[in-house]
Amino acid sequence: MIVRENQPIALVGGATVAPERLRAALRLAPLLVAADGGADTALAAGVMPRAVIGDFDSISEAARARLPETILHEMADQDTTDFEKCLTHVSAPLLIGLGFTGDRVDHQMAACTALVRHGAQRCILLGNVDLIFLCPPALSLPLAVGCRVSLFPMGAVEGVSDGLRWPIDGLRLAPDGRIGTSNLAEGPVTLEVSAPRLLVILPAETLDLVVAALLSTQATWSPA
Repeated sequence: MIVRENQPIALVGGATVAPERLRAALRLAPLLVAADGGADTALAAGVMPRAVIGDFDSISEAARARLPETILHEMADQDTTDFEKCLTHVSAPLLIGLGFTGDRVDHQMAACTALVRHGAQRCILLGNVDLIFLCPPALSLPLAVGCRVSLFPMGAVEGVSDGLRWPIDGLRLAPDGRIGTSNLAEGPVTLEVSAPRLLVILPAETLDLVVAALLSTQATWSPA
């Protein structure tokens, strides 16, 4: 591990990061690790990264010149994304990732795939409008009535729910079959799923309660 902490860590990638979202993440996860060009975003916000990890094809020369060599961890591997490199080499109870969604669809899809491939790592991808995370085996979310809840399967998965307007009980969800976008909470929501393949998508404003819910759940997926 390059970074190992017992408190949440913010990961910052190279896509656009809204200042208010970065502030919200740092309030909950004050330590920051940058993925490649995310170092430029961190420095522009006045935050010194704890480490910079990636293949270094997007970090600026100006940013590199401002950073100590001891925190730069260049990895030439082209089989994994910079986000995956961070998931592999950073250990924390929870990661909040910014700058991995929004700018390019292919990058966002790769980041969602990484959440599934590294299911043992609790990680929230925080964007300007939504947040995304892999549903653990069991989860309780104290959502408000009417809150939008989308469940997107990245593979075949089944589950049960309570508190959703349209329950998922008895459904076999799959990316090429039944999906669960634009559901609604009728109050607190509980989910139990059969495999680490279901992404939960909620409004970005629910970040605080999602962080609390993920940190409090005892159910986790085993490392692949």
